[in-house]
Amino acid sequence: MQKNYKKLPKFKNESEEFEFWAKHDATEFVDMAKSERVPIPELKPTVKKISMNLSSHLMDQLKMIAHKKGVPYQSLMKIMLAKEVKQELNLV
Repeated sequence: MQKNYKKLPKFKNESEEFEFWAKHDATEFVDMAKSERVPIPELKPTVKKISMNLSSHLMDQLKMIAHKKGVPYQSLMKIMLAKEVKQELNLV
């Protein structure tokens, strides 16, 4: 006996699709016996490690600001650097 599968709706956006799959089971729409495994390539990190020489005074100031904001100083540095680059490129 062949099971009748439901037709997938068209989604307006990713959020709508996310909500749909949070409430539905894929086995209602797809014959899992006919599904195939798809190889996923090993993804490389999209970040690069760098090293910088900063004065002790500047590091102390960064750590103080980070502590006030409740974030790690490395994260604060990334945020500040990204903001400055955007501003320099007139993307803000």
